[in-house]
Amino acid sequence: MDKKKMLFIYNPHAGKASIRSNLLDMIDIFTKAGFEVTAYPTQQQGDAIKATRERAEDFEILTCSGGDGTLDEVVTGMMESERKIPIGYVPAGTTNDFAKSLGISSSMIKATESIVSGRLFPCDIGSFNKDTFVYIAAFGLFTDVSYATDQQIKNVLGHMAYILEGAKRMNSIPSYHVKYSHDGIDTEDDFMFGMITNSLSVGGFRKITGKKVELDDGLFEVTLIKKPKNMIELNMILTSLIGRKIVTEYMDCFKTSELSIETEESIPWTLDGEFGGYHSQVQITNEKRALEIIIP
Repeated sequence: MDKKKMLFIYNPHAGKASIRSNLLDMIDIFTKAGFEVTAYPTQQQGDAIKATRERAEDFEILTCSGGDGTLDEVVTGMMESERKIPIGYVPAGTTNDFAKSLGISSSMIKATESIVSGRLFPCDIGSFNKDTFVYIAAFGLFTDVSYATDQQIKNVLGHMAYILEGAKRMNSIPSYHVKYSHDGIDTEDDFMFGMITNSLSVGGFRKITGKKVELDDGLFEVTLIKKPKNMIELNMILTSLIGRKIVTEYMDCFKTSELSIETEESIPWTLDGEFGGYHSQVQITNEKRALEIIIP
């Protein structure tokens, strides 16, 4: 019987580089399950996008291992590929928000076993201007922390590294004047933070994205937070976020399939924890059930 061809893209530097100690066992599991594995270790940023886009059509399945950034690159490449094939994901990063949302084990071996015995899940994917994101597009406070924080700090502290790095700048919180439109509604205000998500958690915090979150319903959860006037208001905002108790005085929260955002100046965005460029006009669209991800 012919073996199924698998392209296995992995980031050898993700998280604590734990993939190196698990790599042979992972390939052995795939081989025993009847896959012919072609391994591709990424060498630099953008590698996984190119490899996926150019090579996906030659395989029956693509598996990737790394952090959310590696998954983001693979998904971006797959959306640009002429032929879409199922994606398996073995998380090896620091927080792995999206893997947790899908119920994928943090154990690399268990996650690998789930790929050979799991099921296909048609997942929503985000379109951001001409780019792609898997589970979050965000601007403002904390959003540059994941790509500005030293990798060694991430490895030791996990998601707390993001909070600690962001806390250093709490005394100089920036805000942006934002105009946004969705479902025929136009709104304008000043916001210090905004996130458009398709995930059950962000930065390791569950429930922060909203209630009744579905990853295949064609809808994003949108959270826009206004700048607090003092520390008391800031604490109220953080408390309400973690408990997902919406305080309309301080935040706008809603679900939508499309959202356009305009700012007076070009501001930095992050897509799945990686720098997404500076933009003054953004069009975000939910590509409902665009790709199949293998889940337990």
